[in-house]
Amino acid sequence: MKMRTQYLAILVLLGTLSSCTKETIDNTIISKSENIESLELQLLTVVNDHRTTIGQSVLEFSEVAYEYANEHTDYMISENNLNHDNFSSRASKIASQVNAVYVAENVARNYSTANGAFQGWLNSASHKKTMEGDFTHTAVSVKENSKGDYYFTQIFVKQ
Repeated sequence: MKMRTQYLAILVLLGTLSSCTKETIDNTIISKSENIESLELQLLTVVNDHRTTIGQSVLEFSEVAYEYANEHTDYMISENNLNHDNFSSRASKIASQVNAVYVAENVARNYSTANGAFQGWLNSASHKKTMEGDFTHTAVSVKENSKGDYYFTQIFVKQ
């Protein structure tokens, strides 16, 4: 029985280690990029317009979510990789700061317009479900890397 328990523990550990998201920030140097506020506002407007057409509420802006969305966008730029790394940590911090019951995020890159990122999310079942979900607050971060590629992070919060 003890051997079986140890075997199961090893399987759980291996499954955790091989998951697709990293839950610790390594020694990556993360520089802060400038926000492209016009695209952020456009994407927030497009998402909220879509939500109203399907009978969902308009999402309110969250300063706390914006802080974490910006950090994650900078992280993705420094990694030169689209990812949800450290999402569990980010979600826990947001939840504790604003008493959220649920946190989710969508990320994108290489779209040149807010509508392009929105359409990409709309065409993905999981991203669409998040955009159309039962949330109350959101924040959008859009930044550009040194090559001119745009990175997007939108965090959704239910308070």
